[in-house]
Amino acid sequence: MQFREAPYNLAMSTRHVSQKVAQFTESVIREMSRLAQHHGAVNLSQGFPDFPAPEAVKAAAREAITADVNQYTVTWGAAPLRQAVAREFTRRYGVPVDPDTQVTICCGSTEAMVATMLGTLDPGDEVVVFEPFYENYAPDAILTGAVTRYVTLHEPDWTFDPEALAAAFNNRTRAIIINSPHNPTGKVFTRAELATIAELCHRWDVLAITDEIYEHIIYDGCRHVPMATIDGMADRTVTINSVSKTYSVTGWRVGWAIAPPRLAGAIRKVHDFLTVGAAAPLQQAGAAALSLPDSYYSELAAGYQHRRDMLVGLLEPRGFVCFKPDGAYYVMTDVAGFGFADDHAFARHLVAEIGVAAVPGSSFYHDPSLGRTKVRFTFCKSDETLQAAGRKLEALTGGARL
Repeated sequence: MQFREAPYNLAMSTRHVSQKVAQFTESVIREMSRLAQHHGAVNLSQGFPDFPAPEAVKAAAREAITADVNQYTVTWGAAPLRQAVAREFTRRYGVPVDPDTQVTICCGSTEAMVATMLGTLDPGDEVVVFEPFYENYAPDAILTGAVTRYVTLHEPDWTFDPEALAAAFNNRTRAIIINSPHNPTGKVFTRAELATIAELCHRWDVLAITDEIYEHIIYDGCRHVPMATIDGMADRTVTINSVSKTYSVTGWRVGWAIAPPRLAGAIRKVHDFLTVGAAAPLQQAGAAALSLPDSYYSELAAGYQHRRDMLVGLLEPRGFVCFKPDGAYYVMTDVAGFGFADDHAFARHLVAEIGVAAVPGSSFYHDPSLGRTKVRFTFCKSDETLQAAGRKLEALTGGARL
């Protein structure tokens, strides 16, 4: 359910709105960003960094524009970026990738996901989704005409019940979506968990669609394991990623899908008629970004671990129960102890009265009751921003209730 401060007053008939679109609302995350701006609040809701992107990456974009790399690329992406994507995946994970037949450059991982689902699913097909989930997945399934089957990740470790997962598969199951490191919980799926999922994919002839956009943002010795590296899964996995999070350029909208050739062709068809292609000069800069030294990624993870620990250190003394993430840059919290009616009431009070924006937890669940005591914060912010949020949160101690 869309979080709003007041309901819309629809002044015109909705008879021309499609039944698909009527099944979902605007993004709750982006709505919270708008409310943060309206109230002058510290925005810890939407996951975009407020610190600079790497200078080398920005310089590559400027140079590409100056060199007039400003026209259409090949629809499925500029060769230098496709080659860099294939090279780095193979180098890191040992899985051969052909840039000419397997890599499709899209307008961010968001388009890569919906292009993949439209290219591989038919109306009535079933797709398994772990919840809590990134809010785009359910609308993507609706637009595709697919039926979602939800499997719950249980706190505090966000584990799934293998029997519940197995029960979600049947003859109509066509795909499963896996997000690791995970938004909103920060869970990093283990090799053993992925092997359990892989066995079901083989048993039921199911495609794995993996969102690995936070692959380099991991903590405490955790390791990112791509599903494509699990035995027998390279030929039935679509791996989705982007430059957005790793290089702090969320507004560039340059992402990709790595898929077996038979599936890449379908994804490319959909991508072509959705957006034609991603921004040409930013694709050139993306290729430069993927050439940064390994030290960049270790420093990235260390910097985010520092911010994670800072935010958790600010939240816990103020009464939040924090589920410390192993990856990504979000902290899921339980706010039952504050005594509010639900997550929306708490988030409304937090942004309007306290001056800090977070995301109501129910927006990450198909059953809102599962998230009614939870809110999500992001820590992809500067130390100064996090400290400012901490000062505002001091007002929660013994604060008012709605």
